[in-house]
Amino acid sequence: MIERRTLLKHLDTILQTAKFRDYCPNGLQVEGHEHIGHIVTGVTASQALVDAAIERGADTILVHHGYFWKGEDERVTGIKRERLKALLANDINLIAYHLPLDSHPVYGNNVQLADVLNLQIDGPLSEEDSTMPGLIGRLPQPMTAREFSELLGEALQRQPLHIGEETDVIETIGWCTGAAQGYLQAAVNAGVDAFLTGEINEPAVHLARETGTHFFSAGHHATERYGVKALGEYLQQEFDLLVEFIDVDNPV
Repeated sequence: MIERRTLLKHLDTILQTAKFRDYCPNGLQVEGHEHIGHIVTGVTASQALVDAAIERGADTILVHHGYFWKGEDERVTGIKRERLKALLANDINLIAYHLPLDSHPVYGNNVQLADVLNLQIDGPLSEEDSTMPGLIGRLPQPMTAREFSELLGEALQRQPLHIGEETDVIETIGWCTGAAQGYLQAAVNAGVDAFLTGEINEPAVHLARETGTHFFSAGHHATERYGVKALGEYLQQEFDLLVEFIDVDNPV
């Protein structure tokens, strides 16, 4: 067991939350048990994840996507009411880290995705914008776009959407997990052969085609499974806690 405030202070320190201007509050979002011994980790604090944590008797949920996003309806109604009701009725802490977990050099989503795909990291996606969490690097070896799509499908259990010629050989790549289609221009500026993220939009298709930069959209959820899982495994080892990762699958 560990005191909640001690765990939060430790997480805020290693994730350097004070450095980020985020779209949601990082750290404790819903207060539950003061003493923590059983954590369920997951990508998003959906009702399904909350129900799974209750079923397992967890006292804490640790996620990448929590609640209280900027611009959302502030009223506690509908699914927000049901989720909060379940957490409060069962005295479960909800802890969430968004951008700090994308950017961490060890437990971050981008570093962890590189490990899953065996990508070599050469540096940040943008030298000019230090707040951009993406990275650039190289594939394990040069391969065709079709071969890289197959690698992604096998590793992430999600067939990616690819924009570009399948027979082109690619070697250098930029990537940023989640909904980072807006960072494609940074990858173009970096001069890499390809860009990998979780989602795609209509303008990105044209930008990719017209610049000759291969675009791989491999799933928001699928690209962001690994940071929170790695962070939970670290907490389990560091503090001798029971930590369970639950993958509530999401096709997006």
